[in-house]
Amino acid sequence: MQTSILTEPAETQGLRHDPTTIWLHWATALLVVLLWVIGQTIDFAPRGALRTDYRSVHIVAGITLAVVLITRIAWRLSRGGMLPPLDTGPLLLVARVTHLALYALMVATVGLGLFNIWVRGDTLFGLVTLPAFEPGNTALRRTIGGWHELAANVLLIVAGLHAAAALFHHLLLRDATLRRMWFAGARNR
Repeated sequence: MQTSILTEPAETQGLRHDPTTIWLHWATALLVVLLWVIGQTIDFAPRGALRTDYRSVHIVAGITLAVVLITRIAWRLSRGGMLPPLDTGPLLLVARVTHLALYALMVATVGLGLFNIWVRGDTLFGLVTLPAFEPGNTALRRTIGGWHELAANVLLIVAGLHAAAALFHHLLLRDATLRRMWFAGARNR
């Protein structure tokens, strides 16, 4: 069944997510994309201070994502309920599975990133040394690094599908899915 702003149930028309949920959502999206881009381009930076600083930005942004993710999960759990769904049946099931997959992939990617630092050690901007707890274990470093990269790539694919679904809802179904998560006061076409 196709819904639109004209046929949307009265109890869901105009409902928006609260500002905290919206900001946490978009901060998460921005950090995920930023971290993925840095992860894909870090080896292009010349060895030395520039690469150290670039990797440090990746680590700090990853820790920031961990804080945002913990805050987001706590916020979602403490609020009790979400907005009533606009979809029913298979679309609602796909949306719920996708959201669960996004959270699981973010937790896995951040966790593997932290474990990667634990295994390899690093430095933050040449100022703070993060010691390696498994020095010399290059096989473990490669394994954890590979899992972290795989999880990040799958996360980006699922996030891309999530964004495509939001655009599908907005442009083709013409329902309020995207408007619900957009910033208040912004123009919604």
